[in-house]
Amino acid sequence: MQEQNFEDVIDRIIAKDPRYRRGAYYFLREALDFTQRKVAQGKKQGLRHVSGQELLAGIREFGGAQFGPMALTVLEEWGVRRGEDFGEIVFNLVASGQLSKTDKDNRDDFKDGYDFDDAFRKPFLPKAKLGLLAAKPGSPS
Repeated sequence: MQEQNFEDVIDRIIAKDPRYRRGAYYFLREALDFTQRKVAQGKKQGLRHVSGQELLAGIREFGGAQFGPMALTVLEEWGVRRGEDFGEIVFNLVASGQLSKTDKDNRDDFKDGYDFDDAFRKPFLPKAKLGLLAAKPGSPS
């Protein structure tokens, strides 16, 4: 069986499902590698499969480190606005043979992971701005 070129696979995925831009697929692949290394760090078992929730946590950390205060803007430009979007990208890659899954893995693993504004914007706001947001009536605490 001939190994598929990742770029060609992404072209085929986007032709079928144009919701997400190319960068989102490359970012997810890098975030998955980051997450697997982080989970394996300090353990002798090496790399292992990660759950959807573990991947979302890794995406949060990796995205903040890669893009800083621009993370939310970059993700939105790629069509990614919530955890479920990452689940769709993962399962597009699974369907194309680029990623594998276990019988326990499903799209619901990516639901209710975190609010993107809280994850990718608020960590970069000045402390004074955070205090003002918390003081506004109807603002989440």
